[in-house]
Amino acid sequence: MYLPSFKLEGKLAVVTGATKGIGKAIASAYAESGADLVLIARTEQGLEETKKEVESFGSFAYTICEDVRNYQSITKQLDELIGDRKIDVWVNNAGINFRSEALEVTEEEWEKIIDINMKSSFFLAQSAAKKMKQNSGGKIINITSVAGHVALRTGVVYAMTKSGLIQMTKNLAMEWGKYGIRVNAIGPWYFPTSLTEEILKDKDYVDDILARTPLKRIGKLEELAGSAVFLASDASNYITGQTLFVDGGMTIYGF
Repeated sequence: MYLPSFKLEGKLAVVTGATKGIGKAIASAYAESGADLVLIARTEQGLEETKKEVESFGSFAYTICEDVRNYQSITKQLDELIGDRKIDVWVNNAGINFRSEALEVTEEEWEKIIDINMKSSFFLAQSAAKKMKQNSGGKIINITSVAGHVALRTGVVYAMTKSGLIQMTKNLAMEWGKYGIRVNAIGPWYFPTSLTEEILKDKDYVDDILARTPLKRIGKLEELAGSAVFLASDASNYITGQTLFVDGGMTIYGF
């Protein structure tokens, strides 16, 4: 009676930054749950690899090779690819970080992080919502971070964008709820991705992280993907405006 509501059969999900790490894990989990995918990323090779993995589950995958900052181009290509097909789920996952200390942040770093993490996420969400409004609703999921909720040692601009995404999630949920559009966010702690690869090689840093993580380990990508499936599914239909922290309990402590 209840378990079928967690399935995604017949749904179409769009995932940005879909070629590695969190984005790839979410795309694969959606395919395993029965959804078809639109995969958006900057590299053709990565898109083909994710497409192959998605289609190994019996799902179909469209691909758009584009930087998310070119959101107008993405919207145009998406319209051409899917035609009148309904978008059920949109995941704003693409993001970058420079771990500069605040005194060392450059204007170039500032603009690139703001443009990719926040500006593009808003305008892509806006584009998705316009389509969802015409089709009685949908789900938008923003990938934010623990860094948007508690203070970390470096990466101030990244933290600002992730905090902005948390507030954006609340405001969009408020505005778009009347259209049947649910807007939620997922806030990961440390998972093995290209953004964390180098810093997780630092044993002292990892020890410090784990000292503030009740579960005493780094997360596994499949543990994050499950929350994305839940928020995309009908099982979460009465949830909107929320940020689900998948953090091993880290936000109990702060940093």
